[in-house]
Amino acid sequence: MAHTQDLGQRAEDRAQAQLIAHGLQPVARNYRCRAGEIDLVMRDGDCLVFVEVRFRRSSGFGGALSSIDARKRRRLTLAAEHYLVHHGWRGPCRFDVVAFDGQSGETWVRDAFFD
Repeated sequence: MAHTQDLGQRAEDRAQAQLIAHGLQPVARNYRCRAGEIDLVMRDGDCLVFVEVRFRRSSGFGGALSSIDARKRRRLTLAAEHYLVHHGWRGPCRFDVVAFDGQSGETWVRDAFFD
């Protein structure tokens, strides 16, 4: 289990570094509430960005991007709503996904979904 957590931590580190290189600013990491967890909260100008980081060793079974199903999107949405209420954010926001699939590399999807 610790090895899996370590891989996830490294994927989050890589995703955050990539987003910073593209001009986003870190706000929070691993924001947890009863509804779920948001891996990264970033600022992109005046927009608050909730980032889900997914890692899969291979792209078999659909890969990292396809692992975000309706249930996961709902939990992320609820966690983001919790964050917005408890931090008083009134500006625009979006959901991004940074996905890592074994040898196929990484993919950053801006505005990945909205509910």
